[in-house]
Amino acid sequence: MDNSKFLYRVYDLYRDGFRKMSLGRTLWLIIAVKLLIIFAVLKVFFFPDFLKMKVSDGDKAGYVSEELIRRAQF
Repeated sequence: MDNSKFLYRVYDLYRDGFRKMSLGRTLWLIIAVKLLIIFAVLKVFFFPDFLKMKVSDGDKAGYVSEELIRRAQF
C-alpha cells in the first residue's frame, strides 16, 4: 500500500469521526478545561518560582550547581 494513501485514509477517518460525534465534543471540552485548570491555575497558586525566591542577582546556574555539590557530599 502506498504510504501517502494510508496517511490520507487515516486523516480522513479521524476528520469524519470528529465531525460526526456529538457526545465526544462535550467530553473533549471537559478534558480541555481540566487541562487548563491543571496547568494554568494550579501552577500559579501552588508552584511558585523557587529559584526566583532564592537567587536575587540572577545567578541561577551557580545556585543550582552549589546545591547539587552540597547535597552530593552527604
